[in-house]
Amino acid sequence: MAHRNPLPPISRRDMISRIGAGFGTLGLAGVMSDAGLLAAPAQSNANPLAVKAPHFAPKAKHIIQLFMPGGPSQVDTFDYKPEIAKNAGQRPKIVDRKTLRNTKNGLMPSPFGFKQYGQCGKWVSDIFPRVGALVDDICFIHSMHTDIPEHAGAILMYNLGHLQPSRPSLGSWLVYGLGSENENLPGFVSMSPRAQPRGKLANWGNAFLPGCYAGTYVNIAQMKPAQILKDLKNQHLPRAEQRRQADLLTQLNKLHLEKIQQDQQLEASIQTMEMAFRMQFAVPEAFDLSTETKNTLDMYGGSEYAKGCLLARRLIERGVRTVQLSHSIDGYDIAWDTGHGDIVGGHAKLAKACDQGIAALIMDLKQRGLLEETLVVWGGEFGRAPTSEGQKGRDHDHYGFTVWMAGGGVKPGFSYGATDQFGCTAVENRVHVHDLHATMLHQMGLDHEKLTYRYSGRDFRLTDVYGNVVKDVIA
Repeated sequence: MAHRNPLPPISRRDMISRIGAGFGTLGLAGVMSDAGLLAAPAQSNANPLAVKAPHFAPKAKHIIQLFMPGGPSQVDTFDYKPEIAKNAGQRPKIVDRKTLRNTKNGLMPSPFGFKQYGQCGKWVSDIFPRVGALVDDICFIHSMHTDIPEHAGAILMYNLGHLQPSRPSLGSWLVYGLGSENENLPGFVSMSPRAQPRGKLANWGNAFLPGCYAGTYVNIAQMKPAQILKDLKNQHLPRAEQRRQADLLTQLNKLHLEKIQQDQQLEASIQTMEMAFRMQFAVPEAFDLSTETKNTLDMYGGSEYAKGCLLARRLIERGVRTVQLSHSIDGYDIAWDTGHGDIVGGHAKLAKACDQGIAALIMDLKQRGLLEETLVVWGGEFGRAPTSEGQKGRDHDHYGFTVWMAGGGVKPGFSYGATDQFGCTAVENRVHVHDLHATMLHQMGLDHEKLTYRYSGRDFRLTDVYGNVVKDVIA
C-alpha cells in the first residue's frame, strides 16, 4: 500500500509566504542578539566555578569582610559627637525615637577619648589607635541605616540582603557572578574564632544557588592547619587511590550528565567533589602560619582575630574571591552586644582584640600591592544609641551607624554622610544596607541589577528590588 502523506499539498505562493515569515524571525533574532537580549547557549560541560567576565572593568578582585556582630557603637568608635557631652543627661527630641528600654535615660558621653589622625584629620576613639593611624587609607560611611532593630534579622540583612535565611549570602553571589581564581580552595571562606555569628550557616550559605557557590566555614580557634576543617583527610586510603576513586566517580557523573544534556545541580556536585579532593592538600598549606616571617607575625599580634586577619590575606593572595571574618570573643556569637551593660569594659576589650590585626591587614595588603585590588569592609549589623541603658550601657540603634571601607577603588581619607549632632539618626547622604551591597558589587565589576538567578519562577538578586551605588565614595 502506498504511503499516504497526511499533510495537504501547499501552493508555491504559500511556500514563499511561509519562508518570508521565517526570514523575518531570523532578522528579529539578529536584532535581539545585537542588543544582548538572547540567552547564552547552553554549555553542558562548563565548569560553574571557572573565572567569569564581570559586567564592566572592576576596581577590585577580592573582598575581605571584617564583620562585627552585635552592633559596635558608632559614637564610641568612629563617629565623634562632642555635642553629647555638652548635653549629657538630657533627652533632646531627636533621640526620642529610641523608646524601647531607655525612655527615661538621657545622652551618655563616650567614656573614651577621641583624637585626630592623619592628614584628613579624622577623629577616632582611643580604643582604635592603630586603625586610627591609618585613616588616610580608609573611607568612612557615617550614614548607614537598616530596617531591623534586632540582631538575628539585622545580621541576615547585612549578609544576605534579606530577612529570610533562605537567600544566598553576599559571598555566594560573588562566586556565582565571578567564579573562583583557585581550583584548590573554595571561592568563599567564612571564618571566626570559636563562635559562629548568629544565623550561622545562612551567613555563608548558597540557598537556592548551586552548591558549589556555598561558603566554607572555618573555626580558627585551634589554628592547627591539619585540623582546620573536619574530615578533611581520608585516614584509610592513600592519595593515589583517592584520585582513582574520584576520577571514576567523575567519569560516571559525566556520562550521566551527557545523557541529560545539562543539569546544574549535578555539575555543581561534580565540581564540589573535585574541590573536596584537592582541598585536603591545599588547605593545610594555606592555613600554615609557620611559613610567615617573625616580623609579619609580630605586626599582626597574637590574638585570635589577628590570626584570622593574617589568614584572610593569605587566602585572597591565593585567589579566594571573598573572605568573611567574624569577630567573637569568649564564645559569644554577637560579641559587640556587650554594649548593653558595659560600653567601657565590653567595647574596650573587643577593640583591643581586633585593632592591631585589622591595622596590620591593611598595612600588609598595601605593602604587597594587594590593597588596590582588595576591598576591605568593616562594620556590624547596626550601631548603638547615644543615650544610656542602665548606668554604663547603650541600646541598639538601627537608624544611623558607621561602616568603613579600604582599598578596592574607594576614596582614601574620606568621610561620607552624617548622623545628627548626637549620632542617633542618619540625616545626610543616607546609605541603606542595599546601597552598600550594590556598591560592593560595583567595585567587583558587577551590576547589582543584572546579577540575577532564576528560581521558583522569578529572578532573584542580592539587593532584591532596591539599592543604589554610592558613587561619591568611589575613587
